[in-house]
Amino acid sequence: MADATDLTQMDLGPGPRSSELLATLRTFMAEHVYPAEKVYAAELGAAARVNGGVSHVLPPVVEGLKDTARRLGLWNLFLPDLSGLTNVEYAYLAEETGRSPYLAPEALNCAAPDTGNMELLHMFGTPEQKQQWLTPLLEGTMRSGFAMTEPDVASSDARNISTSIVRDGDEYVINGRKWWTTGAADPRCDILVLMGKTDPETAVYRQQSMVLVPVATPGVTIVRSLPIFGYHDQHGHCEIRFDDVRVPVTSLLGAEGDGFAIAQARLGPGRIHHAMRCLGMAERGLELMVRRTMAREAFGGPLSEQGVIRNWIAESRMEIEQARLLVLKTAWLIDRGGAKDAATEIAAIKVVAPRVARNVLDRSIQAHGGGGVTDDFPIARMWASARILGIADGPDEVHLRTVARTQLRCYRDTAPAGAAEAGQG
Repeated sequence: MADATDLTQMDLGPGPRSSELLATLRTFMAEHVYPAEKVYAAELGAAARVNGGVSHVLPPVVEGLKDTARRLGLWNLFLPDLSGLTNVEYAYLAEETGRSPYLAPEALNCAAPDTGNMELLHMFGTPEQKQQWLTPLLEGTMRSGFAMTEPDVASSDARNISTSIVRDGDEYVINGRKWWTTGAADPRCDILVLMGKTDPETAVYRQQSMVLVPVATPGVTIVRSLPIFGYHDQHGHCEIRFDDVRVPVTSLLGAEGDGFAIAQARLGPGRIHHAMRCLGMAERGLELMVRRTMAREAFGGPLSEQGVIRNWIAESRMEIEQARLLVLKTAWLIDRGGAKDAATEIAAIKVVAPRVARNVLDRSIQAHGGGGVTDDFPIARMWASARILGIADGPDEVHLRTVARTQLRCYRDTAPAGAAEAGQG
């Protein structure tokens, strides 16, 4: 991680404009988003009954939220070139949206995987690609998917990706299977950003490329949407088969062999968004836990008077505060020098933030008793979302390996001979 001497000018405050936006967002959440949660669940449930148990059609209430958010200026805030916000400033807003993770991010047009895909198109897309795909994504009239993970290989090592992208004249021919392609079940999903191998014989980190694949292309088959602990998200997490799928060579994103570099560019700011939304979920879980234990009595007094409950509350508050500071530091490093300068911190927050969310939400579930595992409260579903993040975008073990490797290198490169022995006392 960055040396402490590099952090003397660190400012983790939200700034005047983002503070105003945060106040507007909190009002929007209180007056519009939280009241819409039950409406969203009812509309999604009604559509699911019509469609045989699961529906991926967007509930109408969300479009109303989007209209209100746009009118309030809470639109596309994730993209610095449009919003003018730094990663640190946007982090505070991302945390607030995490308090209602299935409604608020999309209401602001700041939902994954669209945010990452829009960033890629913004940075690497041709003018034609931007006009066809980026513009409708920014307008919120279309959704997208990111097809990287594969069921037949250990995708924790992205070098294992085996989907083939073979050039044939003016076209690329794609064959392979993907899964956990978030967003692909939504009827509004028109485009997939796919990562595969264009040259399996070259240097290992130059074998992969990214191409844009319209969902309607012949040979693209959405096999199924995968549940997360039994929960089916509205936008879906899909297994997709690609059988001799042909797209024009103009569908290439960047240049051949740039897949790894493009993926890393996508992951930096996106990890900030994910991490802060996790902390928003944790804050909501803590709030629900405190209110529940203050309102329920057992053994002669409010549950909040029990020592174990107070420990849960204290541990939760401390974990959230520690994690937030680490994420904000990481955002500051990205703002200052880009994702490359914050690679170790990015790996760390990928582990820490979902872990804190799981810990806090698990305590909140326990404090709610049987109600905690039902859909009467949002806690169980948020826990499920936090749990999958220990696997998604690389499992925790990969990121722990990165952090450890950096720490070991620091000591290997700087420790004087005999220091370790002298320190043993």
